[in-house]
Amino acid sequence: MENNDILIRLRYALDLKNQEMREIFKLGGKEFTQEEILQILTKSPEEETDDSQLKVNDKMMAYFLNGLVTFKRGKQDPKPGQVTEAPQVKEHVNNMLLKKVKVALQLTTEDMLDILDDGGIAVSKGELGAILRKAGHRNYKECGDNFARKFLKGLTIRLRG
Repeated sequence: MENNDILIRLRYALDLKNQEMREIFKLGGKEFTQEEILQILTKSPEEETDDSQLKVNDKMMAYFLNGLVTFKRGKQDPKPGQVTEAPQVKEHVNNMLLKKVKVALQLTTEDMLDILDDGGIAVSKGELGAILRKAGHRNYKECGDNFARKFLKGLTIRLRG
């Protein structure tokens, strides 16, 4: 699943306005103009390969997800000696999506399982735990596109009815 598609689906599920999307990117450390936000959120037909859509790479997605956590939970003061830096993309985008949305919306594991169930996929706590683990952990499991799609579908059902 492309990052632009993830952003479009997440924006719909969370009922975010264009100005809020811009603010979230800014909180994450990346500024966009209103026109660029519209280009990101414009879904171009797959047959066309025109440049009307601004492609979102993994680093831009990390900026957005970090900004989403700040937008929903507030700015966190850095600990003494902690340096704030640009986000590093060390894991699969879908795994990062699930982790950051879980933190941003303050979801419990049971909430996540219910959301996935609403999306039409049955998952055990162990499977979910493997997806939420840090990349490089021996039990880490990469989150597939179908899994992320079902999560966003379940989130939409849960939040929008």
